[in-house]
Amino acid sequence: MTNTIDSSLFLSNYQKENRKTGSDILGKDDFLKILMVQLQNQDPLSPMDDKDFIAQMATFSTLEQITNMNSTLHRFVESQEQSQLIAYNSFIGKDITWHNIVDSADPDQGPTIQEGIGTVVSISFKNGRVYLTLDDGTKLEPANISEVSLKQI
Repeated sequence: MTNTIDSSLFLSNYQKENRKTGSDILGKDDFLKILMVQLQNQDPLSPMDDKDFIAQMATFSTLEQITNMNSTLHRFVESQEQSQLIAYNSFIGKDITWHNIVDSADPDQGPTIQEGIGTVVSISFKNGRVYLTLDDGTKLEPANISEVSLKQI
């Protein structure tokens, strides 16, 4: 008769197992699991005090509301970014006067201000910022615009 050890009990198998949430932050599911284990393993002769149970449930409720608020704020920020692109859409086809501050390569000389005029031909949105592309290929942010006028025919 040979004794064998079940391979599922090896330490290496337990070390490879990853968390289901994918992060080190406890979520509401983890909190509920901890609460259920705590309730199942409490001493029957001295059960959990009602105040403790209510406090833990209030903490769980707060955690759930904060999670909901976080997802709502995330959706709000996304919609604000999209509305920025729509708002600057009205600049297409208009002449603008722009300025841009450029740092000098010479440390003795201060920054210089570039200025120009151009017609906006497209609007793009990259990394949370709006960029206007002019007919000469210049890309500007809205903060660089100093004047907007109708295109002269």
